[in-house]
Amino acid sequence: MQQVLFHESLNDALREVVQTLGGTKKVGVLMRPEKSADEAARWISDCLNHDRREKFDPEQVLWLLREGRRVGCHSGMHFLCSASGYSAAQPIEPKDELAELQRNFIEASKH
Repeated sequence: MQQVLFHESLNDALREVVQTLGGTKKVGVLMRPEKSADEAARWISDCLNHDRREKFDPEQVLWLLREGRRVGCHSGMHFLCSASGYSAAQPIEPKDELAELQRNFIEASKH
């Protein structure tokens, strides 16, 4: 799936994340397991619609960003960085993160 280079809003970027994760039904059931698949999909669609009252809370946005990262879709994070004046974020590979933590520990041990 070709990722879009520019998004008009955070909702548009998150919509791409949802599609990459498998669509509104699949993501809806993961985010709102207490709802039926159709109700959860409708809730996701409402949250992504500017004209609807339903909105994701910050923890739900964070969950979407993390899940998007897991499947290689960074549109949500890229939009946040661009819209808030930060340079583009680069995902950290787990092995790189572990190596950095080890270096920091060794450096701290020396002091």
